[in-house]
Amino acid sequence: MRTYRGLDAAKVVETISTLQQRIAERFPGTGLGEVCAELHAIAHENSQRAAAIGRRNIPLRVLVFAALAGCIWLLTRVLMLIDFSKTNADSVYSVLQGIEAALNIVVLMGAALFFLVTVEERLKRRRALRALHELRSIVHVIDMHQLTKDPSTMVSVAGKTPSSPTRTLSPFELTRYLDYCSEMLSLTSKVAVLYAQSFPDPIVTEAVSDIERIGAGLSQKIWQKIMILQTLDPALAAKPAASRT
Repeated sequence: MRTYRGLDAAKVVETISTLQQRIAERFPGTGLGEVCAELHAIAHENSQRAAAIGRRNIPLRVLVFAALAGCIWLLTRVLMLIDFSKTNADSVYSVLQGIEAALNIVVLMGAALFFLVTVEERLKRRRALRALHELRSIVHVIDMHQLTKDPSTMVSVAGKTPSSPTRTLSPFELTRYLDYCSEMLSLTSKVAVLYAQSFPDPIVTEAVSDIERIGAGLSQKIWQKIMILQTLDPALAAKPAASRT
């Protein structure tokens, strides 16, 4: 039974694949379509990676349990070597030295056990943060593709310089182009959420939230451009839904 309490990684990948087809049909051979194809590949890889991070590392946990059992055995052996039955001064001094040595061993073993117990968490966190860094980078790649899409050029081309980008899109096409960019930013955030969903680590969750904030901020700028386009050309708002794919 399908649950709606969490993101379905397969559905996220499928949605990105559909968006890639829409871009290819509307703007064949463009860089935006290639970026979406790369996002689809990254989403497919990260869906599997996030699922792997969420699973228990049984061999590592067995190793940690074996180390814990070994430390307990060693501490028991040390305590057995201490003779508590003698009460003369030399024996008491020897017992105190033995207890001090045992305490030192306990402290060292505690530090070692803490390292072993948290090693799985730290390894998962490192893998998740490395993948999230890749997602953060593609967010900025998407932003680069909409950066030069200026709605003001729909009104006038006066002041154009030899280095100005070529403007070939109609107002409707530019609106669809910007909308695709916004969708890609949102879907990139959803891929990032897969990590926070499978591995609820505070550091990973904060990194995911950072990607969401960046994506939301860039998407807001994109929709400001779309609103400007709709203001300049009110007919865009009246386009039938079938023509907006």
